[in-house]
Amino acid sequence: MGWIAIACGCAVGPRYYKPEAPANAGFAPTPLAEITSSAPIHGGDVQRYISGRDLPFEWWQLFQSPALNALVAQAFKANPTVTAAQAALAQAQELVRAQRGFFYPTVGAGFQAERVKVAGNNTQSSSLGIQANGNNLAQPLQPAVPLYYRFYTAQLSVGFVPDVFGANRRQVESLAAQTDAQRFALEATYITLASNVVAAAVQEASLRAQIEATRQIIAADEKSLAILRDQFRLGFAMRIDVAAQEAALAQAETLLPPLQTQLEQTRDLIRALVGNLPNQEASQTFEFDALQLPPELPLSLPAKIIEQRPDVRVAEAQLHAANAQVGVAVAAMLPQFSITGTLGGNADQIPWLFRGGGSFWTIIGGVTQPVFEGGTLLHTKRAADAALKQAATQYQSTVIAAYQNVADTLHASLSDADALAGAVEAETASKVTYDLTRRQMEVGYVNYLALLSAEATYNQALLTRVQAQATRYGDSIALFQALGGGWWNRKELAAR
Repeated sequence: MGWIAIACGCAVGPRYYKPEAPANAGFAPTPLAEITSSAPIHGGDVQRYISGRDLPFEWWQLFQSPALNALVAQAFKANPTVTAAQAALAQAQELVRAQRGFFYPTVGAGFQAERVKVAGNNTQSSSLGIQANGNNLAQPLQPAVPLYYRFYTAQLSVGFVPDVFGANRRQVESLAAQTDAQRFALEATYITLASNVVAAAVQEASLRAQIEATRQIIAADEKSLAILRDQFRLGFAMRIDVAAQEAALAQAETLLPPLQTQLEQTRDLIRALVGNLPNQEASQTFEFDALQLPPELPLSLPAKIIEQRPDVRVAEAQLHAANAQVGVAVAAMLPQFSITGTLGGNADQIPWLFRGGGSFWTIIGGVTQPVFEGGTLLHTKRAADAALKQAATQYQSTVIAAYQNVADTLHASLSDADALAGAVEAETASKVTYDLTRRQMEVGYVNYLALLSAEATYNQALLTRVQAQATRYGDSIALFQALGGGWWNRKELAAR
């Protein structure tokens, strides 16, 4: 790989080089349109792509909905996924600090107090004692020795393992890279949460519009049924026509309960996103009229994508961590050096611990070279090499997927704008046809089958238009997310 090379110097293993953006990267083989088509309906405005414009972190404010802004703020404050991601980052940071402690000597203080009974007789004499075989250890000319005595030891120990081949430096490097991965995972959590909240709000607005459209369809079917029943009483319509209209009305009515269920489930989702239980209502509600389609959309330069996408930055950090772990595995195969020193004192009374001949000290230097460990170190090194190769491949895959995601979103945004324009035209035309056919049927110029066909066409066109409106809002959300969500402009980061 172009970002990996063998290091020379103080730390063994491969040196890490930051990946560069793919050469000549782009979002399409041919230039994409800079503006979308428009439709004469709310949410059908022209959108312009502004190449090179920076993304704001609070991109959802471009929808100009105070209720939406409040909902996202509440989600950031109360959703547990944010707290969990913050805790994961804090844990990773503490592990780095803990590993850096191995660069310093370890210092330990110890104190030991002993009370000893000399083996032998159990009398209170001053003899060393009569042993089990009957021998008396005391010699005639020896001074008396107490049968019981106390003994104290105090010492200060200092140990140091020089990082000669950089094993600890590589381990710190690996942990620091994992901390970067957690940092970008936190940013991804903010972006994903904001996108989910905005998408749920758009979904709610879409469902409310679909419910309203379905109620309009039901009302129209009821009106047609009333007309047919009047005509049937007067002998101008057949019973089969009335039955067919009754079936059409019943069919339209069956569309309403699933939509209402989806609306309630969407409200449940919104409550969960802001950290509420299902019985804790979120005060904000959403309809299309309260959501403005952003007229201008920032479009990052292709070379910026690998810097802006949190998933790419996570993959890069994981690559860095795997690279450092190769150095850790190499260092484990080389000599390990250590230095240990102690300073202390022994005495049968505490005040005399460091007086006279009671003090002692030691200095020990050591080196250990692994000679045979059953192939463990060799295979650990090979495993680290394989993990590095895997991480490099996963990084490349993530980069390709990131560019694909942006390209897919741009293509969808352009084509869905055309789709909405077509849906509005189809709705308008089918509505005219339906209204004219119904009037003609009322005066007997056409039969009921023509009305039923026109009615079905209009009903489908109406629901298709509502869904196309929601799709356009969804495309804007997807583009902001695909471009990285502007995490680098988050206030907490900007304040650092």
